[in-house]
Amino acid sequence: MKDAASAVRVIQQQIGRSEDARYDHRLHGVLLVAKGYDCYEVAEILGHSPTTIENWVNTYNTRGVEGLHDDSRPGRPSRISDAVKEQIDQDLRKNPRDLGYSQNLWDGKLLSHHLKERYQITLGIRQAQRLFHQLGFRQRKPRPVISRGDPVAQEAFKKTCRTGEG
Repeated sequence: MKDAASAVRVIQQQIGRSEDARYDHRLHGVLLVAKGYDCYEVAEILGHSPTTIENWVNTYNTRGVEGLHDDSRPGRPSRISDAVKEQIDQDLRKNPRDLGYSQNLWDGKLLSHHLKERYQITLGIRQAQRLFHQLGFRQRKPRPVISRGDPVAQEAFKKTCRTGEG
């Protein structure tokens, strides 16, 4: 393997992203202990602390394989009801200018302001950006345009490949 450290990092990131992969990962840890490896060896192999492996084994011993699934993590309840989210979704489908704003694209700052003005919901800019994502939108950033540039020259520049010069 060319770069084992990089491969380990990528694989561990993938395991962390999926609930099923984390469950399978825990199963493998408990399996290795059942096969005779001690928690320190399994921790070294799987990239966890020995205490984590001990916790997995103890959970397996008390709750069985079902105990190795992730527990629910409900988190903080949303401040925005489903009905209001539906209205916000409809607002985001409109051009901000149609709602009286000077911008022509939505961003986190404008959405945060809009929520406060229209719905009396105080939401930070970062949370407003997350709301875009939750509602299935992606933010677009306007591309700067050179105001006095020659459009023909700009198009020619875009099509010119500069690799290999030197």
